[in-house]
Amino acid sequence: MRVSKEDLHQLIQTKIERAGLTEEHADIVADVLAFADARGIHSHGAVRVEYYSERIAKGGITNRPDFRFEQTGPTSGIFHGDNGSGHVAAKRAMEEAIRIAGKNGVAVVGVKNMSHSGALAYFVEQAASCDFVALSVCQSDPMVVPFGGAEDYFGTNPIAFAAPTDDGRMLTFDMATTVQAWGKVLHARSRGESIPPTWAVDADGAATTDPTKVNALLPIAGPKGYGLMMMVDVLSGILLGLPFGKHVSSMYADLSKGRDLGQLHIVINPAFFTDIEAFKANMSEVLDEVTAVKPAPGVDRVYYPGERGRLREKTYEEEGIEIVDDIYEYLISDAIHFDNYDGKNKFAE
Repeated sequence: MRVSKEDLHQLIQTKIERAGLTEEHADIVADVLAFADARGIHSHGAVRVEYYSERIAKGGITNRPDFRFEQTGPTSGIFHGDNGSGHVAAKRAMEEAIRIAGKNGVAVVGVKNMSHSGALAYFVEQAASCDFVALSVCQSDPMVVPFGGAEDYFGTNPIAFAAPTDDGRMLTFDMATTVQAWGKVLHARSRGESIPPTWAVDADGAATTDPTKVNALLPIAGPKGYGLMMMVDVLSGILLGLPFGKHVSSMYADLSKGRDLGQLHIVINPAFFTDIEAFKANMSEVLDEVTAVKPAPGVDRVYYPGERGRLREKTYEEEGIEIVDDIYEYLISDAIHFDNYDGKNKFAE
């Protein structure tokens, strides 16, 4: 099934509102999820709506949260999320970080006690659209074996980065610190597709290509990914006085309880370090030069980070966004949730 981004946004918003979220917050959630699907990041798009609706309906996401921003220093602050929608908390926190960086050059804003916030690219692009550079990291529940281990401890713990240019393009980098995100496994399951043997392991710690047998993911580049995911856990968990590592709450266990997750936004105003127009011109130049690099055999050309997603977005504007049939059926149905969760075999970060 193919739908326009606008129609998808409305379908998601309607479902999230029906589950109990306010119109304002449901609109932001829908914007983040439709953004993900429009960029081809289907693992963080409409496939998540049933899960969010279930958690909202059961009280695990605060419908009318008492959001509060606490500025702790000239360039630092904490956004208290009251276990409200993570998408809304992350966006509001980034707005505060942009405000501070605009005045003082740099901002470091932590988000405490939030729910799952979706694709981090959305939030770093908030800052890049204001001519700032941004880095965002967040924690997730244990589902990754540490390098050399046979049982999970850390989450997929993603990292995102964005920077502006002088011609409307953006450098956007968004990745899990695993070979792939749990959402990619979820997407493969929804389509009945196999996965590469380098993505994950089964209950015995052996590599598997069957997404229904995945028990834990593997860190990207072995010890390097392991180190990165630990860094993210420190910055978005321990630094904010939140649960960390194996103590991070499960996305799929008790949907009636808040998750108390953490996220950290770092925003830099280039104008405090160099000429802003020169910075953006140099960013454009590096993107031009990278994409002009001679491609390897069998490769059409080199793409800069985030370019493929923007190209997909243009294609989807013309052809519509492809949504799996059962997900579309759920979106247009009157049901809020189906009470049919089965842990990691269906929902995971």
